[in-house]
Amino acid sequence: MKNIIQILFDKFHQAIVKAFPELEKAEGSVPVEVTVSTNDKFGHYQCNSAMKLTKPLKLNPRQIAEKIIANVDNNDEMIEKLEIAGPGFINVTLTPAYLSNRVDHLLRDPHLDIDRIAPQKKVVIDFSSPNVAKEMHVGHLRSTIIGDSLSRLFEFLGYDVLRLNHVGDWGTAFGMLIAYIKLEAPNVISGQQQTDLPQLMSWYKASKKRFDEDQNFKKVSQLEVVALQKGDPEARKIWEIICDISRKAYQEIYNLLDVKITERGESFYNPMLSKIVSELESKGMVQISDGAKCIFLDGFQNREGETLPLMIQKSDGGYNYDTTDMAAIHQRIFEERADRIICVTDSGQSTHFQMIFKAAEKAGWLDPIKVRADHVPFGLVLGPDGKKFKTRSGETEKLIDLLLTAIDQADKILQERDPEMDLKERKHLAKALGIGAVKYADLSAHRIGDYVFSYDRMLRFEGNTAAFLMYAYVRVAGIKRKVKIDPKSIMDKTHIKLEHPSEVALGLQIMQFSETLNQVAEELIPNRLTDYLFTLAEKFNAFFRDCRVEGVAEQDKRLLLCEATALVLKQGLEILGVPVVDKM
Repeated sequence: MKNIIQILFDKFHQAIVKAFPELEKAEGSVPVEVTVSTNDKFGHYQCNSAMKLTKPLKLNPRQIAEKIIANVDNNDEMIEKLEIAGPGFINVTLTPAYLSNRVDHLLRDPHLDIDRIAPQKKVVIDFSSPNVAKEMHVGHLRSTIIGDSLSRLFEFLGYDVLRLNHVGDWGTAFGMLIAYIKLEAPNVISGQQQTDLPQLMSWYKASKKRFDEDQNFKKVSQLEVVALQKGDPEARKIWEIICDISRKAYQEIYNLLDVKITERGESFYNPMLSKIVSELESKGMVQISDGAKCIFLDGFQNREGETLPLMIQKSDGGYNYDTTDMAAIHQRIFEERADRIICVTDSGQSTHFQMIFKAAEKAGWLDPIKVRADHVPFGLVLGPDGKKFKTRSGETEKLIDLLLTAIDQADKILQERDPEMDLKERKHLAKALGIGAVKYADLSAHRIGDYVFSYDRMLRFEGNTAAFLMYAYVRVAGIKRKVKIDPKSIMDKTHIKLEHPSEVALGLQIMQFSETLNQVAEELIPNRLTDYLFTLAEKFNAFFRDCRVEGVAEQDKRLLLCEATALVLKQGLEILGVPVVDKM
């Protein structure tokens, strides 16, 4: 079923066409703008079209608004009141009966009255993307959490979602590591010596130092890169050992975060790179600059005003990130048949992805009308000092340490709140609360900006936190236990009826779930959803304060309203990747 904004959009579109038929003939399209009211005194929704029509109609906006209102169809008794405010805003108040019916329908629909997209479209979401032989650190937190949340959103909306982990598993760094392991740890190759990620990292640092200082080692490393690219068995074996060790370390983090993702590293695209370069050359897009093959695009300059190059082949014949990313977008368009491509990386890569998308358009691969490509940039995670988040020793915080600390902190809080809680139950709750708090704190911050990481703030039970929302869900579970009624058992004979102002306000917020999800899918800004859920929890708490459930004549109707609230809270939190619990 259409959400309320879509229905009001259609109503006002019809009203404007009916009131001003000449407008559709002259303009070809009618500007209609319907938004959620920012204040209760302005009704539930606003139509702001009258101001936009002033110029083409050469009329006062209030006169236009009056004619629009006179032509609004209300046969379904959806609208209780239409008022003109200010220069020509039309305030819309919906009837409690209409809202009651919609919330009741949502309660009974397994998909919460939200239509899945039809026909199904495919979305490729590229996120997380750690580098092999390096530990995931706090810098990978945002990409992983934001990408997973967007994946969950599009999956819920009915898209075919391909979650891709574009790991850094190719290039010069692996030539250095392979050469170093051959010289310093040959037993690893034979399987006689076991190793782990910290050991790999120490070898990486040592190999990098030697690469920079020893020309012979540098030459050997470069030859190992060539050998790896050509499929040399020994080089390949060492490379696979390195990747497997890294993969196990990443998976521990993905398991903690409940993130599912398909690894498709830079190595996946290696067989395609020469063809990609040849095709771009054949299209006349490539210029030689200092021996390297480059694409120069209008509108991309450095600080000196010089055109930035997109280098697709280095002067020594090697390939780089630009080549791999051009191959990746080509593969996602022509092999995956993506309708939408989303790349989640830090803001520092914004220009890079703008150039990749522009080059793909210029090559005739990316048609923006058929395939939408978005870069989803995000800011930094900061420490209490407002600087890049690091440990006390000055090292970049390891992501695994950050997550385990969050769980430990949550466990201490729960122990203080209820010293008698069963240990197994407390550990389960601590993991849900700790991981949920980290995710929610990240997603509730506008992704474009930086945010300060604080265990104390994110684990609070008040304010816009995961704990506050989880507690609202727990409160509904508590109500159900108290009245000893399963809402499903009374749905055949009882329907939601919103009468008290707090019931109406809660019902309206519930019905705006669909509109919120559509907005997040369009803008790719998850904090729109966290803001919505926080308001939903606040409105539920106001209802809980004003409207008794247990033992009153309205008990069953209000119990169903509580259940509808819980269903939306649970689904919203699941989209964010935040678990729910029945007790806290």
